[in-house]
Amino acid sequence: MKNSRRNFIKQSAFAGAALSVPTYSFGIINKPKLSDQIIGHGDFKYRVHKEWGNLNPASTPVKNCHEMVMDSKGRLIMVTDEIKNNVIVYDKSGKLLKTWTHNLKSAHGLTLSKEGEVDMLFITDNDGAILKTTVEGRVLMELPNPHEIGVYEKDQKYRPTETTVAPNGDIYVADGYGSDFILQYSKDGEFIRKFGGRGLEDHLFSTAHGVTIDDRDPNNITLLCTSRKHNSFKRYSLDGKYLSSLFLPGAFVCRPVIDGENLYSGVCWSRLKYLEQTPDSGFVTILDKNDKVVSNPGGTAPVYKKGKLQLMVQDVPLFNHCHDVCIDDDKNIYVCQWNANKTYPIKLERV
Repeated sequence: MKNSRRNFIKQSAFAGAALSVPTYSFGIINKPKLSDQIIGHGDFKYRVHKEWGNLNPASTPVKNCHEMVMDSKGRLIMVTDEIKNNVIVYDKSGKLLKTWTHNLKSAHGLTLSKEGEVDMLFITDNDGAILKTTVEGRVLMELPNPHEIGVYEKDQKYRPTETTVAPNGDIYVADGYGSDFILQYSKDGEFIRKFGGRGLEDHLFSTAHGVTIDDRDPNNITLLCTSRKHNSFKRYSLDGKYLSSLFLPGAFVCRPVIDGENLYSGVCWSRLKYLEQTPDSGFVTILDKNDKVVSNPGGTAPVYKKGKLQLMVQDVPLFNHCHDVCIDDDKNIYVCQWNANKTYPIKLERV
């Protein structure tokens, strides 16, 4: 009887922990487990595969799974700040295809661009290096540091977080952990202009964490930039003129990701407690072609009152800090996380 009661108490304790704390496996998984839980809202609902991207941490470790893109061959390419493997390449089943590194201690941003039919990568390191490489890792160009070309004053910090590439080849750099400028370079790496900076005015930023080309309207291609502490995306013309802001109350969004008609983003934190930035409160947010939030996988359902979006926060304690999302051809989402106990990406299967 005593042993039975002890086992019951032990099992109850484990059950209680499982309800309150997200758990992750770090072993080699031969067959991913399919969760019974469905998250998301409306037409954007997903089944969770927590163990999809799990690898052997002894041979292929990660610190933070920062960002992921899918190349033209359908391979999922992820950047990490683990110097043993800055880049990890998966197939869609979660199988490891290859790794490579440039020994970057703060590798953070990963952008895919095309030159003709050829895929190119831009890797952004928070310490200042921005490398253009082939998908196999061969370095083709490094963008100049703004201090070295007289664009920044000596006391202005430069810690870039992200890049994007315009149709004409111009490269935009978000200095999200530095001085909150967006810097524009030609395709050959020649400086053109900078705009933004830190502040509370609409055309300024607070953590300009991400940047992307929004080409959903081919007649009006714009630049969409993150202002994470403002819980906002801000829209600019390609020559740096402020156009509008998209306020996402409660959501500390990371980079904007365009797929088809929709806009996706990982939410690193939400204002879960006392309306403050709360640890381990991430989710994913999805907007339609009219910039209306239609689903928040892992978060509360989007609610509009008199046309205004209401506060959005984490609802399901599945994610820690969602740093990026990648969407495949079947509209599944792969979620990369920062500060998530060295876990690998999570797959959300569209249902």
